[in-house]
Amino acid sequence: MKDIIIIGGGAIGCSIARFLSKYKLNILLLEKNIEICEETTKANSAIIHGGYDAAPKSLKAKLNIRGAKMYKTLSEELGFTYKNIGSLVVGFTEQDLEVLEELYSRGLENGVEGLSIIDGYAAREMEPFISKEVKYALHCSSAGIVDPFNYTYSMMENAMENGVEIKTEAEVVSMEKRLEHILVKTKDEIFKTKLVINAAGLFSDKVANMAGDDDFYIIPTKGVYRLLGKNKDMILNKVLFQTPSEKGKGVLVTPTYAGNVMLGPTSSKLDGNVAPTEEDLETIDRLSKKTMPELDVKTTIRVFEGVRAKPNTRDFMIYKSEKMEGVIHVGGIESPGLSSAPAIAEYVEDLVLSMKSLELNKSYKKEKSIRGYTAKSYEGMDLEEIEEAEREIICKCEGITRGEIIRSINNINGAISRDGVKRRTRAGMGFCQGRRCGPKVREIIATELGIDESEIKEGLSGKELIEKYFK
Repeated sequence: MKDIIIIGGGAIGCSIARFLSKYKLNILLLEKNIEICEETTKANSAIIHGGYDAAPKSLKAKLNIRGAKMYKTLSEELGFTYKNIGSLVVGFTEQDLEVLEELYSRGLENGVEGLSIIDGYAAREMEPFISKEVKYALHCSSAGIVDPFNYTYSMMENAMENGVEIKTEAEVVSMEKRLEHILVKTKDEIFKTKLVINAAGLFSDKVANMAGDDDFYIIPTKGVYRLLGKNKDMILNKVLFQTPSEKGKGVLVTPTYAGNVMLGPTSSKLDGNVAPTEEDLETIDRLSKKTMPELDVKTTIRVFEGVRAKPNTRDFMIYKSEKMEGVIHVGGIESPGLSSAPAIAEYVEDLVLSMKSLELNKSYKKEKSIRGYTAKSYEGMDLEEIEEAEREIICKCEGITRGEIIRSINNINGAISRDGVKRRTRAGMGFCQGRRCGPKVREIIATELGIDESEIKEGLSGKELIEKYFK
């Protein structure tokens, strides 16, 4: 019998697992893919929003503000990259200024810190490469950027170090209420639990339906991004938004946690076709160059797509089930979901505490351990040979060593695919996109897992995600 089963291994589910691991509980997280961080969490803007955009008094506003404030401490405890670089919403007309003033007022009402409206000259002092046509900007010093992959991995690793279990390739197909527990069925197993937390992302409405709840539904929304190579001659200091209009927030220009520049996303209702179109790319290029005219899209190293779990309610849906006692739904987590993730976990923690008394885990560790690993790749080597092999550069684009890759595989929640290694280490994220280092990474994975290279599992592609959604 489990005390809690968490459904979903994205940023939200893993954050909840980490926050609840401070208690003496038998917790199991079920993830339907081969690894965590396979769906919305792996393809997003990686921005920690300030909180001026969310509707006042909404759950989004409350949790965005709280979550953004938690990232600095969490990054220090768990070792993932977070940078508090601030953001600018740029405006080109007097009409844009009116919208910026509305955002400023909304931000103050939401409790956002570090907000100010500045003129174009002051904006260009912060960002020399933005358009000379920019007349005004809303500056938010509390915004930032994050490594969303290692945020999620670190949360899960720390949760597992504190006793949380995980099962992958365990898609939940039904739930059934019994007198003292809930039966959670996957395709291969049946689990008994006292409490279920539905953090299933794009599929959170479907899991809610299993509990008999139909309070919300997900409108899957496609977003296309363009990732540029690193350019020392064009430094970008802040996240750059355009003034939102009736058509949406527009296309952003942002530095990534690793020093690239990312453009996007577009926004369109998913229709079964996930592939980026020429229209998507034309929109990204035209709007991003409106913000920064000198952007060179010819330096593109990758175009990719993400899918957002947009709820019909326009707000996060975090509540106790009205139809099945012992179920908590955490659904409709679209932007600013990543910004809000730790606060969402804290909010769910409070919901759990309102349902049952919990005993603290006396051995709880809030910091991620520094672990040593015995690598199969080093068998038969002496210390000097191991140290030399550790330093061997496998991914020349990003400077990633053999040792870093080996540790990403042998970790407590280690990689089992090339994508898993890539997201944990950045091996394959550089200019050549893994064309040179890919074969060596596969060889290392096979050696460390003790399998043939043909047995290495591949992560979920965008196309496969959409096919699953529309089944």
